[in-house]
Amino acid sequence: DIFRLNCSHRRDGDFERVYPLIRKYADEMGRKVECLGDLQGPKFRVGELAGEPVDLVEGDVLEFGICKDDSDMIKPGRITMKSTKEQCALVRAAKVGIDLLIEDGLMKVNVVEVVSETELKVKVVRGGK
Repeated sequence: DIFRLNCSHRRDGDFERVYPLIRKYADEMGRKVECLGDLQGPKFRVGELAGEPVDLVEGDVLEFGICKDDSDMIKPGRITMKSTKEQCALVRAAKVGIDLLIEDGLMKVNVVEVVSETELKVKVVRGGK
């Protein structure tokens, strides 16, 4: 038996809270349960759509940033992400010229401007919906 810990969705303290519970309940059930850390790592997790799915068209320049509030949703010309520690760190680490993959690499954008610690301008390299 294996318990998979998904590092892509980790939030502060998740593993520290869950791991002892895995050990406790495995012992109570008399089972040997191994833990597997899936190390894919953090991903850009886009926010909610304001309406219909938005086409990303090759060559278009878009805003790419952290949601300013609950009404700041994905819409034509803007891709948003919920404000989590991981998402904020990924945006802060972005530099002009790097590629960002969306939807597990189906779509790709390139950073053309760092507007602030929470906002980027990106150019669509490989589009999609």
